[in-house]
Parts: sequence; C-alpha cells; structure tokens
Amino acid sequence: MNNNFIVVNNPKDWAFDILGVEVIEAREYCISNEKFLNKRIRVFNLCRSYRYQSIGYYVSLIASARGHRVFPDINTIQEIKAPQLVRILAEDLDNLIQRSLKNVTAKTFELSVYFGKNISKRYDKLSREIYNLFQAPMLRAYFSKKNNIWKIQNIDVISGNQIPDEHHPYVVDFATQYFSSGIVHKKRKAPPPYDMAILVNDKDETPPSDKKAIEQFIKSAANNGFDAQIINKDSPQHIGEFDALFIRETTSVNHHTFRLAQKAAAQGIVVIDDPDSIIKCTNKVYLAELLKHNKIPLPESAVLIKDSLRHFPENRKFPIILKQPDSSYSHGIVKAENKEDFTVKAHQLFEKSDLLIAQEYIRTDFDWRVGVLDGKPLYVCKYYMAKDHWQIINWTKKGKWHLGGHECLPVENVPKAIIRTALRACNCIGKGLYGVDLKQVKDKCYVIEVNDNPSIESDVEDVVYGSLIYNTIMKVFYDRVCRLKGR
Repeated sequence: MNNNFIVVNNPKDWAFDILGVEVIEAREYCISNEKFLNKRIRVFNLCRSYRYQSIGYYVSLIASARGHRVFPDINTIQEIKAPQLVRILAEDLDNLIQRSLKNVTAKTFELSVYFGKNISKRYDKLSREIYNLFQAPMLRAYFSKKNNIWKIQNIDVISGNQIPDEHHPYVVDFATQYFSSGIVHKKRKAPPPYDMAILVNDKDETPPSDKKAIEQFIKSAANNGFDAQIINKDSPQHIGEFDALFIRETTSVNHHTFRLAQKAAAQGIVVIDDPDSIIKCTNKVYLAELLKHNKIPLPESAVLIKDSLRHFPENRKFPIILKQPDSSYSHGIVKAENKEDFTVKAHQLFEKSDLLIAQEYIRTDFDWRVGVLDGKPLYVCKYYMAKDHWQIINWTKKGKWHLGGHECLPVENVPKAIIRTALRACNCIGKGLYGVDLKQVKDKCYVIEVNDNPSIESDVEDVVYGSLIYNTIMKVFYDRVCRLKGR
C-alpha cells in the first residue's frame, strides 16, 4: 500500500499518474478508518474547498486525528483564510518579492505554486519560499503594486480541477520530482515511526559537525526511531513534513537558521537548537547579564556603548578582551594590549555594533568545553590555544585559520567544579544542547560563554564515548517527540 495519498473531491479532479502516489476520494478517506489505521501516511489534500465543516476541511482534521501527515494541515488552512496573517508571515520575503517582480509592469500579479515551483524558472526562488511558509501542495499567491512597491495580498489553494490545461505537463513534472526526491523513501522491513530533518550548510566555514559526524547522526537516528534526511535552507521540503529538526549549521538570530527554528517550534516540532536558546546564546551582552544575575562566575565584564568610551574606567587593567555581542568562532573578538590599542580596536568593532563587551583577559593554556544536553554532561574537552596565539582559533588576514590541539576526557575525570559550574550556566538557559566554555585558574573556574549549536566532530568530541554521544542526542529527540505526541 502506498504511503502518499492525494485526496480530492472527485478522482477526475486529478488526471495525473504520479509514481508512488495514490489518488483517493475525500469521502472514502473520511469514512475508511480501518483502512488507514496505524499507517505512516502522508495526505495531500487537494479538495476544492477548505471552508469550515466542508469535506475538504474534514480531510485535514481527520488526518490529524489519525496521526497522518497532512498538507495543508488545519493550522495552515486557518492561516490562508486570514489575509492579514498571510501578509505578516510573508514580511521576511519582502526583498525577494521586490526582486522577483521588478520587471512586471501590471499593477497586479498572480503566482501559481505547484509543489514549490512555478512554470517560469525566474520565479523558482519566490515560489519555494512561499511554499516554505504555507505547507500546501498547490497554491496561488496574489500580489498588488502601489507606489512601485509589491505586496502580497492573500493566498488561495489550487484544487486539482483548477489547474489550467497548459500547466498540466509542468504539474506532472513538478509532482514527480517532489514525490521522488522529497517524499518517497525506499521500503524498509521496519520503517522508523518518525521523520527528522538535519540542517547543514556545505559552505559553512566552521560547521559544528563534519561529514563523518553527520553520518554518525544519521545512523544513530535510525537506531532511535527516526528516518533522518539532510536538508539545507533551499531544500524543497516544508519543515512541517518532519517530526524533529536538528540544526547542524552555525546559528544566528538574523539568519535563516533562527527563522527555521521559529517555524519548527511554532508548528510543534521538536527542534535543537530551539529559538529561545539561539537568542540567549548568540548574544554575549545577554549572556553576561544572565550569568551575573545568577551569580555564576565569569571574567570581570562591562558593556560598552558606542560614543561613550570616555566613561570606561581609567584604572582598568590591560590586556582587555573586546567582543561584539554576536561574535562566534573567534570572529569579532580582539585583545587590546593597552589603552591606545583599546581605543582603536573598540572603534573598529563599533562600526558593526552599537554595543560591545569588554572582558577581563584570563590567560590559560586551554579552555574547558563541557557539552551539555537536557541538563546533563555529554562530553568534556580541553581545547588548547593555537600556536603563538591567545585563542583556540587563529584567523589569518587571508581568511585561513589554525586550530590548537584538543583532548577529550571522561566526565568523571574532570574537576567537579567545572561540571557543576557548566550545568548551573546551562540551567539558566534551557534544556537544549549547549557547549559551555570555561577557564580554570587554580581552584577557581569562570564561564567564558555558553554556545548553542556546539561542535560535535568525529575524532574530537566523540573520542571518549564514541557512538554513545550520537545515540544519546537521538534518544533525547525521540523521547521528546514521543512526549509531544502522547506516546
């Protein structure tokens, strides 16, 4: 039996034969409960109407009750019905809309989106992004232009009988691509009950996980009840097709990683890193204030405001570390050796940010990194400073970088104060996956920062515990999905 069903009011409404897809009448789907019981089914609702209490409305409602993956789901149907909400959700697409429609001379424009694509390649990206916002197989977006600015007005779904004849060949092609690459999976004797997306970026300079580690994650996902797929920001799949999202791309708030995490969380999908953790961990101003408030030891720190350097204490000891709030992987972090050096480097960093963090410099040969998941230690590493440098990463002017060495240790062999302090810091943020960087001076330890999206690379963080690292993460994912679904 197929796992992919196109549901229509009348089978004649879908006059296309797509491999791996079965067409079924809406009434049959709604009344044939036993036929679809306990099946891993995806339902693509192409009924003529989704109005309240119509047969199309009940297809999506019943599919949800049966635990089937339905597109569009009830939430999306409600979103599409509210033009004001449509416009709010589409605000992030404004620049793309202007670029895509700049050559359209008319005052209005309609864009038909079939499985994330349009018949004209010039609108491919816009079609894909609209599809990513509204998980409906086929939809039509309506735009209007005023004062030379294009705005989306509303979205409507396209049923099978509303496809123009001249679009038929394209729909067949798009649907075939969609189901073969993004939906249909090879048959397995014991298919995993849940779907996971692992977000990666092949162009990431310093990815949190290398290819070998990603392969380990996929293997561990299968061992823990997931069918994992690699996706990137341009993947045609809508995030709503998955039960879990694991972000293995460097995160940032003003970035697609954060927007994707937001979208997943809003749809009730288990996501690591969750948007709240991304907000908290990627801003060093927030972290410094949070750690101070919770009396967690950190190097002496102060917030600097643009054009107010004259208020910086004269008696401050040098060297001093200056950090942009959203700095990562040693980018946006500099060491000032004296007051003159401090003034020059602070002004340079202020070109990109109105606030900076000035932090006491603590010299150590290495930084501790404690990986924490769900409030428990996952791994511990020592990251040694790069040769002849004060950081673990030394970026050259040509954009190349050099790393110091590393040493992974069993958790039980690490000073208890290190573990205890790391867990305290994470408890202030949440129950996600974090990497806590600490420095130790004699019997005192200081939290330097708490990272969401910490590095987990093969032959580095997994040296001591091996596959247990990957299995532990996937087990947490699985338990959370099960709790969410009441199983």
